[in-house]
Amino acid sequence: MLAKIPEHLQQFIAEQDYHRRYTPRDQAVWRYAMHQLVAQLKDSAHPVYFEGLARTGISVEHIPSIDEMNACLADLGWRAVVVDGFIPPQAFMELQQNRILAIALDMRSIDHILYTPAPDIIHESAGHAPIIADEEYSDYLQRFGEVGVKAMYNRHDVALYEAIRELSIVKEAPDSTAAEIAAAEAELKRCASIDHPPSEMALLGRLHWWTVEYGLVGSPEEYQLFGAGLLSSLGESESCLSPDVEKLPLTAAAILTTYDITCQQPQLFVTKSCRHLTQVLDEYAETMCYRKGGADAVQVAIDSEVVATCEYSSGLQVSGRFNRLLTNVLGQAIYIGTEGPTQLAYRDQELYGHGIHYHAAGFGSPVGRLCNLMKPLEDASEYELQAMNIRRHEPVVLEFLSGITVTGVLDSITKQNHRILLMSFSDCTVTGPGGELLFQPDWGQYDMAVGEHVTSVYPGSADRARFDVYPPASCKETRQVDWTAQDKAEFELYQRLRELRESQQWDEASLTELFEAVQADAPGAWLLWLELLELAGPGSTLALALRDGLGELAKTGPETALLIERGIKLLDNPIAVPSASAA
Repeated sequence: MLAKIPEHLQQFIAEQDYHRRYTPRDQAVWRYAMHQLVAQLKDSAHPVYFEGLARTGISVEHIPSIDEMNACLADLGWRAVVVDGFIPPQAFMELQQNRILAIALDMRSIDHILYTPAPDIIHESAGHAPIIADEEYSDYLQRFGEVGVKAMYNRHDVALYEAIRELSIVKEAPDSTAAEIAAAEAELKRCASIDHPPSEMALLGRLHWWTVEYGLVGSPEEYQLFGAGLLSSLGESESCLSPDVEKLPLTAAAILTTYDITCQQPQLFVTKSCRHLTQVLDEYAETMCYRKGGADAVQVAIDSEVVATCEYSSGLQVSGRFNRLLTNVLGQAIYIGTEGPTQLAYRDQELYGHGIHYHAAGFGSPVGRLCNLMKPLEDASEYELQAMNIRRHEPVVLEFLSGITVTGVLDSITKQNHRILLMSFSDCTVTGPGGELLFQPDWGQYDMAVGEHVTSVYPGSADRARFDVYPPASCKETRQVDWTAQDKAEFELYQRLRELRESQQWDEASLTELFEAVQADAPGAWLLWLELLELAGPGSTLALALRDGLGELAKTGPETALLIERGIKLLDNPIAVPSASAA
C-alpha cells in the first residue's frame, strides 16, 4: 500500500510493529478507555459513531492494527496509515485529500487516560475513523483536505508546529523531567507570543479544531458530539456537556477563535448538519489566495518566506520562493519573480527542461496584456502572432500595457491545449515601466511566462514529486521507553489476565493465584485490580478483597479515585458494546 502513496509523503509514514509497540498494559488502557467511552457516549455521540466503530474495524477489546482498519475502511472508500505523532499540517491535509487517515502510533499512557496532549491511537482511530461512516461527513473531511492543501502558511507556522510537537512529546513521555516540560512550554509560549498575523493555514486550523476535532451537531440547546477530540476523551466528552462550556452556532467566525491543545475547551461550536460544515468551509475558501489570485495573493506568498506556486491564467504554474512584485497604479500585478530553485509546470506536471536545476537562481516574468492585442496573449493564434510581427527565430519586441518591454530573438513557444504557456528568448532585454532593467542578455536565455492574470496562489510546489518542499519529517521522534524489570513484571500480569479472560477458562483458584502475584509484584496497579474484579464476579470473597484494595488505592490521588470509581460503576452497570465482527 505504501507504494500507492505519493513519494513526498512517504517520509511521514511509519510502521506499526504491533506486538513490539504496545505492551499488555497499553492493551488494558485501550480496553478501559473504550469501554468507558462507549458507556459515556451512548446518549451524547452522533448515532453513526457506534455504527462506525464496527464498520471501521475498531474493537473495544484491543488496539486496532492498521491492517484490520484498512480491511474495513476500503468499503468506505478510505485508507489509513500510521504516523509518529504530529506531522506537518500540509502533509496531514494532503493525506486527507486523498481519503487517507493519518493514525498516530502511540498509545496514551495510563497516567493520561482522561486526556492526552499528544496524538494517540485512541484519538486517531476511535475518534476520527467512526464518523466517516457518515457519507456527508466523509465528503467534508476530504473537501477539507483539498482546501487545506491550498492554504498559505509561513515560517512562523513551521516554528509553531515544531514547538507544539515537542511539547506533546515531552508531556506524554513518562521519563520526561520537570525541566524538560518547562523548557518545551516556554518555547511554545515564545513562539505563540510572536506578534504575527495568522496565516490561512492557521485560520483553517482553527476551523478544523472547532469542527473535525471538537465539533457538535444539532443546535446549541440539543446537540450531539462528532468531533474526534470529544469522542476520544473521557474527560472532555463529559465536561463539554456542562452549561459552563458555551455552545455557539457554527459560522465562518469560528476562525477568529483560538485554541489551546493542552487545555479543555471553554466554548464549542454547533453545526446544523454535516452538509452545513461544507458550506462554512467553502465560505472561508472563497477568501483564500488560491481562489482569489492577484497581487494581494502574490504579496502573501512573498511575506510567507516559503516556497509557493503562482498560477497564471494560461495554466502555467511557477513554483519558488517569491521575492518580487511590481504593480501598476490600479494595484494589479505586472511582474512577479522568485529567488532560488524554481519550477515551471502545467496541471501539476513539471514542464520538460524547466525544473529547479535549470531555474536554480530564480525566475521572473511579466503579467498582463500586450499593447494592440485585443485578447490575452495565451489565447493568440499563430495568425494573430504573425500579424504582430511575433515570429520564431526572429527579433521580437513585446510591449505590455503595463509599460514592461521584452526585446529579443524568439527561440521557441511552449503550448498546451492550444494555449501559450511560455515564450523563450535569446539575446533578451526586459525593462520595467520606469526603465528598470529586469533582465539582460548576458544572463542567458530568458523564459517568459505567459498569462494575463495570476489566478491562484497556494503553498508548496505544483509537481511535488519533482520539487518536494514540505518541511521534512521532524527530527524530534516520540520517545520509546526503556522499561524496568518491575514494569515488565507488571506487563506479564496484564497478559496473564487477558489470556484468562479471552480463554473463558478461569476459576477461583486461578484468579486467587493471579491476585497474589499482583499483590506481590504490582500492588499499586489499580487497573490490574479492576480487571481482576471484573472476572471475580459479584459477592465472592475475592471480589470483596479486591473492592477493599481498590478503596485503598483510590486514596492515592483524586484522578486515580475517579478512574477506579468509574471502573467499578461500569462493572456494576454493564452495557452492550459494538463489535467489529458484527459489521
